[in-house]
Amino acid sequence: MQIKVFSVPVVGGESANEEMNAFLRGHKILQVEQQLVSGPADTYWSFCIRYIQGGALAGKRGKRSRKDYKSELPPEVFERFSILRKIRKQIAEEDSVPAFAVFTDKQLSALSKMEELSDAAMQSVAGVGDKKVGKYAERFRKSLSDEKGK
Repeated sequence: MQIKVFSVPVVGGESANEEMNAFLRGHKILQVEQQLVSGPADTYWSFCIRYIQGGALAGKRGKRSRKDYKSELPPEVFERFSILRKIRKQIAEEDSVPAFAVFTDKQLSALSKMEELSDAAMQSVAGVGDKKVGKYAERFRKSLSDEKGK
C-alpha cells in the first residue's frame, strides 16, 4: 500500500484538482481522507490517498465492458435509475469522493427497482451496509422526494 497527499487550493485549484482526479482514475484506491486547512495566506483541501501501486484498475478497464442499463431496465425503472445517478453525482461532488464510492451502478440499479428506499431495503443490496445507509440514505430519500416534486 502506498500513500499520496494532494493539496488543492480552494480558490484557483482547478489544475491541482484535475491532477488528483487523473491519479484517482489510474490507481486502485483503498481510502481517501480529506481535511480543509486554513492558513494565514490561503485555504486548501488536503487529501491523503491510500492506494495500491501499479494502477490495478487501469489494466482492468480495457477488458471490462460497460453495462447498458437503459436496455436492461424497464423504462420506468431506468428513469428512477437516472434520477438516483444524478443524486449520487451531487453527493459525490459535495463529499469530494468518486461517485462509485457512494454507490456503484450495480447498487443503483438494485435500488432503482425498489418501491421504497427504507434502511432495511437498502441494506439488502450487496455491498450496502450500515455505514453507507447511515451516511447516504436520508440524503437519497430527500433528494428523490424533491425530484418527484418537480
